[in-house]
Amino acid sequence: MFDSIGPVWDGNEVWLVTAGGATFAAFPAWYGTMFSGFYIALLLALFFLIVRVVSFEWRSKGESPGWRRLWQWANTVGSAGASLIWGVAFANLLRGVPIDGAGNFSGDFLDLFSPYTVFAGIVVVLLFAFHGAAYLSLRTRGDLCRRSATTARRLAAPVAAGGIAFLAWTVAVAVDNNERGVLGPAVPAVLAGLALLVAAIFAHRGRGGLTFLMTALATVGVVATIFTGLYPRVMVSSTDFANSLTISNASSSHYALEVMTIVAAVLVPVVLLYQAWTYHVFRERVGGEKVRGPIESLSPKSSGPQSE
Repeated sequence: MFDSIGPVWDGNEVWLVTAGGATFAAFPAWYGTMFSGFYIALLLALFFLIVRVVSFEWRSKGESPGWRRLWQWANTVGSAGASLIWGVAFANLLRGVPIDGAGNFSGDFLDLFSPYTVFAGIVVVLLFAFHGAAYLSLRTRGDLCRRSATTARRLAAPVAAGGIAFLAWTVAVAVDNNERGVLGPAVPAVLAGLALLVAAIFAHRGRGGLTFLMTALATVGVVATIFTGLYPRVMVSSTDFANSLTISNASSSHYALEVMTIVAAVLVPVVLLYQAWTYHVFRERVGGEKVRGPIESLSPKSSGPQSE
């Protein structure tokens, strides 16, 4: 499991740093309010991510079963914890948090937890676990591959049911808390729900590749539903709706946004192509043996002693 994601996990996490920097540059007011209001939650997310990173690096430093088991559990706790916090944080953008007239967060850490936001965190954890099981069924072989496919089948129904319920709840929250019409957030919600249903069907049929694709689309659909429900706001105020942050009152200058758009349009496709190539190079299934590097894999295999 560690070998299957070893060459790519650090590149994936860089996108989180990029997202934070881009938010600060494009929407400084939103960044300031969100990172101050969600300070403890984001600190917890960073803690879980650090634990996850350390688990990748330190597990291989010892050979004892207890040492390796410790860091495997650390990886599990770090991955699940970060997913839970991200789900709670994103849901709070739409549900609303206390924001005063100056755009400052005026609540406390407990204000971030409600039935809707906690349910959102649980759904995100289950969805990512489903997505990860499908990934492992593509990248591993033997007993682990079979176990991964079985886990995907077991998660399929709960994830589909929970995901659809969360999407419907999100549309209702968007209408009630953000004065949105039903149609806007309902379109991505329906598409994401269909993707979850199709993913569940593919999982039971043993189609790992299609399951992985559908869970990826469902994840995109969940995010699209939240931000479509938010528009034209980026953060809803629960104390006074007039204090909500919008794309106009929270953004940088037009020139800064224009420069960022041009840079992103040029560089993001290059980075995506590079990451796609990385996945292509390390596409071979792993089964617990020592992983051969790309250069070593391209070299001719030795067929025995060679005569001089």
